[in-house]
Amino acid sequence: MSDRAGQGEPVDRAAPSTPEISSPSGEARCYAAPMPLARIEVRRPRPEHEVQALITTVYEALRAALKVPEGDRNIRYLEYPPERFATPPDRTDDYTIVEITLLPGRSLEAKRTLYRLVVSGFGELGIDPADVLVVLHEPPLENWGIRGGQPASEIDLGFSLDV
Repeated sequence: MSDRAGQGEPVDRAAPSTPEISSPSGEARCYAAPMPLARIEVRRPRPEHEVQALITTVYEALRAALKVPEGDRNIRYLEYPPERFATPPDRTDDYTIVEITLLPGRSLEAKRTLYRLVVSGFGELGIDPADVLVVLHEPPLENWGIRGGQPASEIDLGFSLDV
């Protein structure tokens, strides 16, 4: 269990068929399937409110396009100095790469929706669509160690990937 956005309201992230697994401390814990892992990489510093807006944009795009459960966030923001982030010559200092690692199985239409929502959301924050690159990685289910280290291919995820 976790609390929703720090509001103290419990959120059970486990799929209905998810068994409890003992943690190394002996505490019983439920493990849900991982939400997509997202990484936003930029080549210039931004004020904290802009960083949070970028993270929120990716989160909301994942929720809308891939039906990610509310409150499930695994989004990292990485800032590089321009001299350590080479870009194509026709890109600006706003060049932004969003890499998302997710369980395989989403439809091309869901992926198109995701790309559109990320690019349009970043556009609302002043980033030119030409400066946004979204890349998806879909490792096979057996390459995800979840719910205490079990291969995702060997357990009931409790939800459909057919989105």
